[in-house]
Amino acid sequence: MRLDWTPDRLAGLFSGLAEQLPDAIALRRALHSAPRVGGDESETTRMLLDTLGMEHELLSEGGALVRVGSAVGPAIGLRAELDALPIVERTDVSWRSRGEAMHACGHDVHMAAAVAVARTLQTAGAPVPLLLLLQPREEVLPSGALDLRESPAFKAHDVRAVVGVHLQPRLAQGHFAATGGAVNAAADQFTIVVHGQPGHAAYPHLTADPVVAAADLIGTLQHLVSRRVDPTNPTVLTIGTIEGGKSHNVVPAAVRMSGILRTFHEEERTQLHRAIKDTAHAIAGVYGCTAEVQLSLGAPVLDNDPTLATTAAARIEHAGLVPAAPHRSCGADDFSYYCSVCPSLMVFVGVGTGGVDQPGLHHPRFLPPDDSVGEVATAMLAAYLGACETVAGVDLPGTEVFSRHVRR
Repeated sequence: MRLDWTPDRLAGLFSGLAEQLPDAIALRRALHSAPRVGGDESETTRMLLDTLGMEHELLSEGGALVRVGSAVGPAIGLRAELDALPIVERTDVSWRSRGEAMHACGHDVHMAAAVAVARTLQTAGAPVPLLLLLQPREEVLPSGALDLRESPAFKAHDVRAVVGVHLQPRLAQGHFAATGGAVNAAADQFTIVVHGQPGHAAYPHLTADPVVAAADLIGTLQHLVSRRVDPTNPTVLTIGTIEGGKSHNVVPAAVRMSGILRTFHEEERTQLHRAIKDTAHAIAGVYGCTAEVQLSLGAPVLDNDPTLATTAAARIEHAGLVPAAPHRSCGADDFSYYCSVCPSLMVFVGVGTGGVDQPGLHHPRFLPPDDSVGEVATAMLAAYLGACETVAGVDLPGTEVFSRHVRR
């Protein structure tokens, strides 16, 4: 059924989106200057809801749902992440964060762009109702996406697809990647405490040194990736913290380390969980120590729906962004939880300049340009339209006809 979505009316969505961009850029700067880390996003939620001025549902898990369009029938979800990172910002813009947190992963841009899309569809009408997912805790556990997905409020909206867009400095500015299949890794956190026998550094034979055991363990854990995993399967094991001892001449009682494991295959994910535990216990035992291992499951593999990716990519390209080569990385995103309940698509939009020293994601100097708000919003709107066609059966004008109207 074509309804009344003529090429002119469809193109009008994008001209309407352009009218929203000045306010969206101002919102982005306001969000950037007042970041909130995961679990403390209530003020961010309030700012977004005040800007939208629409009916909404606050979630007990944090965040909110905003439905745009008809109150009945299936909907297309659009995810925007609320949280910042505990990073001290090192940029010099007047609207920088001056506290202990920073939007160093582009979530400020994502939120502002999603608000612009929602306001555009509210004004112009939506082929299929849009469900704006203002999602908490993307950067920390417990996962905000998992909680939101399992909430009764989300389930009540008959969500047929979820789309999201993420900035990616490894892609050139103005380019995008909508790649079918696995595009992000599963990411699981672990903590290992090596317990030894403390004592005087002059008498090491009377101690069980957890520092030496931990040092050996860190190196050995790396061999799990190089010798236990098919080298054609992307896998990364990183030790991010290590701490132990308070004096230069004392063998401490314990050393604590934490890290993260990133995998693309469920079988290897399970095998490596077991191998981390076995290795920690074995290496600690060699030095007369013991090991305590805790593993916390994080987001699973982010698996983009291939059909939705193809349809959305055509819409995004004809809306003006340039297609890039397929993009996959060992990064992780809890958007993957939506992929297991309905066709879902994460699109990457480039902010790369080609500079070898350009700050990347989670860097204290990461600061996407204001133009990225419009590019992300364009990709969001086009991906939403692709979902309307792919999973909701809405008959929209073809991309070739549509593109002539957008660009004239």
